[in-house]
Amino acid sequence: MRCPKCDAWETRVLETRTVSEGRVVRRRRECPSCQNRFTTYERFEEAHVLWVVKKGGQREAFDRDKLLKGMARACEKLSIPLDVLEEAVTRIENNLRRCGQNEIPSQMIGEMAMEELRGINKVAYVRFASVYREFTDVASFIEEIRHITDGMKRGEAD
Repeated sequence: MRCPKCDAWETRVLETRTVSEGRVVRRRRECPSCQNRFTTYERFEEAHVLWVVKKGGQREAFDRDKLLKGMARACEKLSIPLDVLEEAVTRIENNLRRCGQNEIPSQMIGEMAMEELRGINKVAYVRFASVYREFTDVASFIEEIRHITDGMKRGEAD
């Protein structure tokens, strides 16, 4: 594995552990040349491609990194570990593959991402929902927050 900072060929593994129910291997690495530390993830490559059908009908290959970036954007400045988001994205991808469809509506992925974020952090959930559901006014925000707080009053998880 090459160092992403100095491009040296040799790096050493400091720690290895499995994540996402044993489906992913996470390795902490260090470059002996520049002492840069970084994390790599190993996962098996799926035999078939999942296609995402966008609102306008266009199709594109499912991109877990794109989903992770969108969820991470909603979590900015909230001190949520990247591992938590990685595991959420893995759960979403596994559920999509288990549903048995090769073409997945983007709305389904968005709803699954919102459900994961709702369990992780309510603020991140509202941020993601505001973009995904295209809130156009303050009333939309208020309604979504009211929905969350009503659920909290009923004893749903934070």
